[in-house]
Amino acid sequence: MKSIVISSNESGGGKTTVTLGLLKALKDMGYKVQSYKVGPDYIDPDFHEYITKVPARNLDLYLMGEEGVKASFSRGIGDVGIVEGVMGLYDGKGISTEYSTSHVAKTLNLPIILVLSPKGKSVTICAEINGIKDFENANIAGIILNNITENYYKLLKIEIEKYCNIEVLGYIPKCEELMLKSRHLGLVQSSEIEELDRKIDICGKLIMENVNIKKLLKLSVPAKEYSDGFHLENRKIKIAVAYDKAFSFYYRENLELLEELGEVTYFSPLRDRELKGDFDFIYLGGGYPEVFIEELSNNKTMLKSIKSALENGVRCYAECGGLMYLTKNIDGMETVGFFNGSSSMTKRLQNFGYAEIQVSNENNVLQKGFNINCHEFHKSKVELMEEAIYEVTKDNYDGTKKHWNCGYVKKNTLAAYGHVHFFGNMNMLLSLVGKKG
Repeated sequence: MKSIVISSNESGGGKTTVTLGLLKALKDMGYKVQSYKVGPDYIDPDFHEYITKVPARNLDLYLMGEEGVKASFSRGIGDVGIVEGVMGLYDGKGISTEYSTSHVAKTLNLPIILVLSPKGKSVTICAEINGIKDFENANIAGIILNNITENYYKLLKIEIEKYCNIEVLGYIPKCEELMLKSRHLGLVQSSEIEELDRKIDICGKLIMENVNIKKLLKLSVPAKEYSDGFHLENRKIKIAVAYDKAFSFYYRENLELLEELGEVTYFSPLRDRELKGDFDFIYLGGGYPEVFIEELSNNKTMLKSIKSALENGVRCYAECGGLMYLTKNIDGMETVGFFNGSSSMTKRLQNFGYAEIQVSNENNVLQKGFNINCHEFHKSKVELMEEAIYEVTKDNYDGTKKHWNCGYVKKNTLAAYGHVHFFGNMNMLLSLVGKKG
């Protein structure tokens, strides 16, 4: 599988537009395409999969470790691999380049296509490109310009190829119809966008007409094969995973591990009346429960069904939106009510970025002293009359550390804000599901 990385100099620089258009164009050309997303993003992979009909995979060195990233990459199947970067090319954890798109590209030995959205500049863009290229010797194989006119593109192409010695592969013209709405920190989910197919068709057509795809494919390189030791024996457990518009934030590899552990049933807290069957483990992922709170709150039989299961000792792990759903209410609208307390939305981010969890208190789910890498991003808070078992630490830019408490255990349920990838925390997953089998 020949692969390449799509990156930019900034968030909003055009990575997603180019990636989605390229996925659509390649699929229409008859290629089987495997997509990836650098970092902890859930939204962009959802758009990828909508186009390719193939599950997208995350590549996150902090959450998964180097071997985890290589394993996730090796699970991809197709003719072409397209890796969408995160933020700017060198933006990593804190003020370092560690865990950045550049770091992932070097780890996998992949070339980079740099997407830029220039405005009000001429030769200066060449200095910027050379600075980006030389900062840590990134393997930038080509340039695509985004959101510009044809005449402006022709001028910049001549300058860039003269002063930067990098080929400009094409451009995306200005097109208001390609604008996608945002929420919190990222895009609105694909399931919520009107006329999404038309937008994707337009994007793919613009790529076909204005970007040299043949040259881009020549610049991509055959991917190396890596070992994949991230597998588990079947424990013959029955697992329920909440999956619908309200709860859709899951890493593909986490679901695959659960499918190896036992029989997985996907259910909808929005549409299903109750949990159908007896389960050993329930996974409530993140998402936007606050957006669909009226429907969730009105589904009284599901609320009662989940609460009953947890009260009876069924094991459960809930992340972020899943945590909120298990409280008594979200902004006054009734939810499961398993945890004693409420959730509320806030105007600003409460916590954002990579952090490290240490299990600080004794409990019956995770061993005290256990360390877990996680990622948080939420404009909400919970106020619970429950003991927190996590001490969470985040590095500040000035070298200091921010500390807070989270992670709530009741009976056999653990719920917290931190999103976790099980490739970096295999023992955590085994502790969550218990020792049956």
